[in-house]
Amino acid sequence: MSQTLTSPDGTPISRFSFGTMQFGKAASERDSAEMYAACRAAGINHFDTAYVYTSGKSEEILGSLIKQERASLVIATKVGYTGGAGTANLAAQFDISRKRLQMDHVDILYLHRFDPDTPLEETLSFFAQQKSLNNISYIGVSNFAAWQVVKAAWAAEKHGARIDVFQPMYNLVKRQAEVEILPMCADLGILAATYSPLGGGLLTGKYKQGQGKGRLTSDPYYTARYNVDWMHAAAAQLPDIAEEYQTHPATLAAAWAARHPTGPSPILSARTLKQLQPSLDALSFQMDDTLYQRLTALTPAPPPATDRLDEA
Repeated sequence: MSQTLTSPDGTPISRFSFGTMQFGKAASERDSAEMYAACRAAGINHFDTAYVYTSGKSEEILGSLIKQERASLVIATKVGYTGGAGTANLAAQFDISRKRLQMDHVDILYLHRFDPDTPLEETLSFFAQQKSLNNISYIGVSNFAAWQVVKAAWAAEKHGARIDVFQPMYNLVKRQAEVEILPMCADLGILAATYSPLGGGLLTGKYKQGQGKGRLTSDPYYTARYNVDWMHAAAAQLPDIAEEYQTHPATLAAAWAARHPTGPSPILSARTLKQLQPSLDALSFQMDDTLYQRLTALTPAPPPATDRLDEA
């Protein structure tokens, strides 16, 4: 059931992607253009945005940057984070997103999060219709539990469609996806486009010894998400290991996220080109089994999905 996602002209999707959540806010238009150019030079052709990112500026900036080479790119956006996953809301947001992006066809359209108040059959009917109209190439979901993805896949199949991409969180200190999500994606042939490979900046080394400023200190959601002693203890060891390999902690973190046996596709992101460069270096960094296992051992493996540990 595995498949290779491609751009409109048939170019295969790149191993890594770039998330434009910072475009138009933390990243100026100039910074956004510089990062886009650097991603293209590194071989990235998959760019991710959303209806809710930076009040629409993210989609607008990305749309202006991709005009000259649209056919060779895989462009993704998301709808339904606000307003629910009903047909009317999804249709309205998707129309606005396409206008911002200056395109009629979007390669990947995600449902941004699970909506318990709307039947998945209704939601997937909308996505299947958009695909039949050639408004999208691929259907994605984001921030779902594994059982919700399977339920969505079942609903999509009833409409002659499938879930092609899933976007979960995954990094060295947030490994829950290893339990069911990544194996599920591999089994169902769903691309796992994983976000936050740097743990909100924790894995860059800048917060070592309580120093550094960024989302972990300014955003209460990120503070709560990564405010765990063992996470900071693990992150504090990355700079020393990176120094051994003459590289950057962020390079190790991004390369580690891509190294899982199921082959996830990490979504890189940054505010400036200088901040992005260590993550881009992960594209060419060769991580052998020894280093992968060494980094993996820095953090506890999540428990298996079954309580029958004697049979695991």
